[in-house]
Amino acid sequence: MSDSRCYLLVLTSVWTLAAEDELSFGRKPWQNLQKTVAEMSEPSFLRVWFGETRHEIRDQDGKLLRVDDQRATERRYLAGVGRALWTTLRIATLGTALAALIALPLGLLAARTLNAPRPVFWVAKGVLDVMRSIHTLVFGLFFVGIVGLGATAGILAVAAHSAGTLGKLLAEAIETLDTQPVDAVRATGATAGQVFFLGVWPAVLPQYVSQVLYVWEFNIRDSTILGLVGAGGLGLLLSEAMALFQWGRLATLLIAIVIMVTAFDAVSRAVRRRLV
Repeated sequence: MSDSRCYLLVLTSVWTLAAEDELSFGRKPWQNLQKTVAEMSEPSFLRVWFGETRHEIRDQDGKLLRVDDQRATERRYLAGVGRALWTTLRIATLGTALAALIALPLGLLAARTLNAPRPVFWVAKGVLDVMRSIHTLVFGLFFVGIVGLGATAGILAVAAHSAGTLGKLLAEAIETLDTQPVDAVRATGATAGQVFFLGVWPAVLPQYVSQVLYVWEFNIRDSTILGLVGAGGLGLLLSEAMALFQWGRLATLLIAIVIMVTAFDAVSRAVRRRLV
């Protein structure tokens, strides 16, 4: 798309949304932002050390409803966060592994240089395009309706979307290979299977593993919101915190997500560097 068309699309989008009154910032956006930032600046996990051991909760008339130990309550909450993080990690890992298995045959069939039969090529390419086009959350809703709430739906959702991405990357990696080693193997009279395993697969394997690790990084982030649709992980806790305006707990969850993603990004980068 040319620059002029991009500018035209941007101006058209702004104009039409403004005409439909869809660009409103609501009432008192600045005050709401200040209040939210102030509450999020005190993450709830700090209560483990600084919370009240006898926190009184009263109704609007001042009547005492109950007395809470904020430190004990927050420790229990953090234990639940830890379990949700572990679930999220397992969903992303198993979903990525399943995606890699699904993408392998589809990517091979969708690579033009391997000369799969045309109907098979177009079916494989179409399946990959569909998988890649549908967001993980949409797949999550779909699989929750089939297998029910829980981690299984999350794993299948991650696998379905990621397989489309990995399959396309694998097909492109095969298409950009240097054909001389492949032609040399083929010139010896090798069968199609021998050409693939001796000429194509050794050359493309390190790149494919690197791509799987990169997608795994992305899925660690993506899986944190799958719980929003009932597919397990941190999403349910995020949804609860936002629905109840518990900005301190939301800050705790976001910090936990950043730490987890940063740690596994570092691990993935280190492994990918060794593959180069």
